[in-house]
Amino acid sequence: MEKDYETGSLVPFDFSTIFKRIPEMNLLECEVSVHPFENPVDSSDMGPHEWRMIADWIYKNYDNFDGFLILHGTDTMSYTASALSFMLKNLGKPVILTGSQLPIGDLRTDAKENLLTSLYYASLYENDEAVIKEVAVYFEYKLLRGNRSLKYSAEFFDAYQSPNYPILGQSGVHLNVDKNVLWKPKGKFELDNYLNENVLFCRIFPGMNFESLLEIKTAEAIILQVFGSGTIFNNEKTQTVLQELRNRGVEVVVISQCISGGISFGKYINSNIFTKIGAISGKDMTAESAITKAMHILKNPKYNRNFSELFSENICGEMTEDL
Repeated sequence: MEKDYETGSLVPFDFSTIFKRIPEMNLLECEVSVHPFENPVDSSDMGPHEWRMIADWIYKNYDNFDGFLILHGTDTMSYTASALSFMLKNLGKPVILTGSQLPIGDLRTDAKENLLTSLYYASLYENDEAVIKEVAVYFEYKLLRGNRSLKYSAEFFDAYQSPNYPILGQSGVHLNVDKNVLWKPKGKFELDNYLNENVLFCRIFPGMNFESLLEIKTAEAIILQVFGSGTIFNNEKTQTVLQELRNRGVEVVVISQCISGGISFGKYINSNIFTKIGAISGKDMTAESAITKAMHILKNPKYNRNFSELFSENICGEMTEDL
């Protein structure tokens, strides 16, 4: 983003001028090619259409570059990173997303460090092989798995966390990578840009009108963000609503409102309803990852297994398997 000094508001940045704004890019030991999309948008306008555009471009240009860096607004960067992690299967090269809390023209901007270090990570090779082979987010000296990341602060430079998975790398005097926690591709790189938008996200709260969920007729999957390790209101109305949703064929995925930790059906009596109605545990997934994973696998013709089996599988490092 950059500031429009007439209105005082932040507007999408024209990436075609990036070398003028950050001339240090010319000193890098790698060749950088810039591809600005025709109509830059605020990250709050990003969605499945833009995710497909990015994924398609990477797929078409995959053999032309050693790595890819996506400059992205911070508000929805974890959604984009999560979606790309499912669409770009078995990456053999890094796809890094980064952004900044302050606009690139601000004297105190964090954009310069985030951009330059991201380029180093995107070009990191050993013995002619990419070190990072997954979608990652770099922000304020930390490299995070994209589908494990979340934005937790609108104020601090250190705005991103990966609460349920170790950081992949950290930038200091040296550029560090923890190779033990990096994702290892399981096959040949391919693109699957399927996304089903009939996914609903609902965060429960005390006193809510739970029956209102039945009024939404288009939902084919609901990501239900519940209390703690998997509890919800223990009453007949809750069971009736959830059972009606399941009778309609709606998939119900349960994730936690807590940033750290995950779902454990049966730990408390108020979670037993989910086992009864055949809900799916989202384990320790972020909301961003659970939403985009559901969009990707819901009625995807390229998969020959049911939604529950697919969602419960750790496809690309998005969940802890033994929870």
